[in-house]
Amino acid sequence: MTIFCGLMIPFIGTSLGSACVFVMKKELGEMVRRALTGFASGVMVAASIWSLIIPAMDQSKGMGKLAFIPAVVGFWAGILFLLLLDSVIPHLHMNAEKAEGPKAKLKKTTMMILAVTLHNIPEGMAVGVVYAGLLAKNTTITAGGALALALGIAIQNFPEGAIISMPLHAEGQSKPRAFFDGVLSGAVEPIGGIITIFAAGLIGPVIPYLLSFAAGSMMYVVVEELIPEMSEGKHSNIGVVMFAVGFTLMMALDVALG
Repeated sequence: MTIFCGLMIPFIGTSLGSACVFVMKKELGEMVRRALTGFASGVMVAASIWSLIIPAMDQSKGMGKLAFIPAVVGFWAGILFLLLLDSVIPHLHMNAEKAEGPKAKLKKTTMMILAVTLHNIPEGMAVGVVYAGLLAKNTTITAGGALALALGIAIQNFPEGAIISMPLHAEGQSKPRAFFDGVLSGAVEPIGGIITIFAAGLIGPVIPYLLSFAAGSMMYVVVEELIPEMSEGKHSNIGVVMFAVGFTLMMALDVALG
C-alpha cells in the first residue's frame, strides 16, 4: 500500500493542477508560467542530486575510488534515452511554433500533450526506482526519502498540470477534455514507476545505475525544455528566483524526511 500511494502521489499532483481549468477563467500569464517553470526546474535538479545521484554513489561505496562509475554510466544512459525519445516522438513544446521529432500529421494539442508526457517519463522512473530500492531494503534509501521525492515531484507537477490543461482549453478544447488530457499526460508516471520497480526487482544490483539513469533523464528535461521556457521573451529574473525556491524546497524535503 505504501508503494502504491508513493507512485500515485505525483499523478495526483498533475491531476489537481489540471483541474485548475475549471476554476480559473483566464490562461496563465507569461510571468506566472515562467515562475512555475523555474520552480519545477529547481525541484527536478534538487531531486536528481539529493534523491538519485548521491544515493547511487552511496550504494557504490564498495567500489572505492571508482564509486562514481555507476552514477556516470547511468546518468549518460538517461541523457541518451531522452535524446532518443525526443528524436523519434513528434511533440510540440509550449509556445513553440515548430514541432520536434519526425514529421507527423497530428493535431497541435496532441503534440503538446506528447511533449508533457515525455517530460513525465523520467519522473515516474525516478519515483519507481527509489521505491524499488526501498523494497530491496537498501539502507541508503528510507521511506521518508522516497516520500520526499514523491511529494517534491507532486508539488512541481501541480503547476505543470495547469500549464498543460489551460492552454489546451485556450486552443478550443472543452474544459472537461482539457482536464482529461492534462490528467492523461501524467498517467505515464505511475506506469513508468511500476515498470521500473519490476525491472529493478529482476536486476537488483543495477539499482545505482537506475537511480542515476532517472537523474540523467530529469536533467535532460530541465536543460532541453524547462530552462529555455523560463528564459524566453522579455528579460526577467522571476524564473531564476523560483528555480532557487524549488531547489531549496526539494532539498529541505529530502533532508527533513529522509
